[in-house]
Amino acid sequence: MGRGTGHPHNDMKTIPYGRHEITEADIESVVAALRSDFLTQGPRIAEFEAAFAAYIGVPHAVAVSNGTAALHLCAMAMNVQPGQKVITTPITFAATANCIRYAGGDVVFADIDPDTYLLDPLRVKAVLDAAPRGTYGGIIPVDFSGQAVDMETFKSLANAHGCWLIEDACHAPGGFFTDSSGTVQRCGNGAFAEAAIFSFHPVKHIAAGEGGMITTARRDIADRLRNLRCHGIQQDPAKRLENHGGWYYEMQELGYNYRLTDIQAALAISQLKRADGNLARRRLLAERYREAFAGKPFLIRPPAPLDGHACHLFVAEFDRRDALYQHLRAHGIFAQVHYIPLHLMPYYRDLGWCKGDLPNAETYYQHALSLPLFPSLTDLEQNHVIHTTNQFYN
Repeated sequence: MGRGTGHPHNDMKTIPYGRHEITEADIESVVAALRSDFLTQGPRIAEFEAAFAAYIGVPHAVAVSNGTAALHLCAMAMNVQPGQKVITTPITFAATANCIRYAGGDVVFADIDPDTYLLDPLRVKAVLDAAPRGTYGGIIPVDFSGQAVDMETFKSLANAHGCWLIEDACHAPGGFFTDSSGTVQRCGNGAFAEAAIFSFHPVKHIAAGEGGMITTARRDIADRLRNLRCHGIQQDPAKRLENHGGWYYEMQELGYNYRLTDIQAALAISQLKRADGNLARRRLLAERYREAFAGKPFLIRPPAPLDGHACHLFVAEFDRRDALYQHLRAHGIFAQVHYIPLHLMPYYRDLGWCKGDLPNAETYYQHALSLPLFPSLTDLEQNHVIHTTNQFYN
């Protein structure tokens, strides 16, 4: 594959946990956008939305400025109200929970499944069953590290308790699970959740510098999201309450400037063309890690299986994690920890959460480490990571 083979050596350059890759085709796509008539609010936005919707297999895709904006707009589209409770996982980036706080809602964390690191539907059911129907407005499961959540199970829970579902699929474009009928369900395809969100941060599968996408099977949600991302201004003449003339636009609700630019969309369109090949490379690298560490006593538990996994991160639980982290850094390998449990952040502690509330998440955090994983990681670089990890324990 031209990725490099051989044995580790001491001259290896620094290896981050994630890295973007920019090709000449990417550069040409961006330059073409810069030379066009539109730097923003132009035709490349709709082109990217259509291409991404086709890739995910969903009717509607709405591009926004970043994944956090996507989450915020989803909370608004679900009409989160002050005091309304929404359940999510503590093992995620802060934005997943913060979007509910932006809308004035209350975040309730439920613990993870210790084998998958995903939000545990049994724990969510216990939280829902302990309160009257209507107490909780929604649930936000996260496809953490690229492992697909069983959204069918969560949909059953949501239906039973009158909740909506938002799927945080930032880690999982191309990921999938198989439902009870044997049908493959791609992450973000709208079959079970009202909407799903994706991120195009540089370490994600598709890099746009920054950027986000909301996918949904519902036209009404997509239409509202398009208004909300542009100040709440109605741009469809057929839906305006009035029409004074060709100059007229109409602000119908309070929205935000959460637009993606044509420059970013041009880069994302080019990157999307390589998505399948890059995902295959990610899965190959993850399988090499699994094989290299199979049966090793320093692993607390085997890494997650790769069936349907989008392999954004290779996360494993290691004995003496902190010392291993420092050892890897001393050898130029910048592994990372994903994530500090959100309920232990000072902001959420101030809202009443305490150490000991979510033991599975807290135990996971003591051991979890994300090893370098990105498509341009060479075999030689990965060999160096594997060798250095084994060396620490020998």
